Amino acid sequence: MANAYEKIADELSEAIRSGRLVPGERLPSEAALAERYGRSVPTIRDALRLLRSEGLIEKQQGRGNFVRKTRTAVLCSNLRYQWEKDRARRPESERAATGATEHDTGLEVRDLVFRTAYREVKAAKEIADAFGVPEGTALIERTYRTRYAAERAPFALVTSYLVRDTVAGNPALLDVANEPWPGGTQNQLYTVGIELARIEERVTARPPTPEEADELELEPGTAVILLRKTSYDADGRVVELSDITLPGDRTEITFVTPLEMW
Repeated sequence: MANAYEKIADELSEAIRSGRLVPGERLPSEAALAERYGRSVPTIRDALRLLRSEGLIEKQQGRGNFVRKTRTAVLCSNLRYQWEKDRARRPESERAATGATEHDTGLEVRDLVFRTAYREVKAAKEIADAFGVPEGTALIERTYRTRYAAERAPFALVTSYLVRDTVAGNPALLDVANEPWPGGTQNQLYTVGIELARIEERVTARPPTPEEADELELEPGTAVILLRKTSYDADGRVVELSDITLPGDRTEITFVTPLEMW
């Protein structure tokens, strides 16, 4: 049997999902809700806490609880990598017209704000082992933060690694000023003669760190999805490694596995 606070949360949730309470609308005060439902303020606080954990409301300090505005959803599919590969050799004008984020969100280039940083780092043991190179090998570490211009939080926290010597043949790949790169990483690798043959993804989940929760604007109780993407060339060599942290309240990942016919 549901607890009193769960019943109250269910009723408020239904009002939000049905549109009777609209995004940005302030909920009645805790005292007013306690009077409406004939329950104590602590019970109301438990109900509101549950709604916040579900991402339906947010608490604004000194102002009260508000129906949370719907964030732009990201719908990812592993089929996107073939879409990216098909574009890697297209003319730059075509590659520049849209990218992976636009593909996954339905937005357009003009809707997005990009922030990228590059730095050279020495490969720690875990990363070196993944690449099959000696510890301390020079890497290019690239961090990406892309957001919808109408929102403050990025869609994901992305850190990508390339072995510096692998891409140094094209100096443009070492210059952050060239981001966002038309055609993304697959085109970047193509410029130095690398074709991707396989991409592996390892997916896990956990509670966010305080820094992740702050940057992604996560409500308490919201998990993050961790995706380690490893890209291999035709010789089985790892040529790019990405660690991607996705907000669990606005990300959907679909894995499609084509099966060979008998």
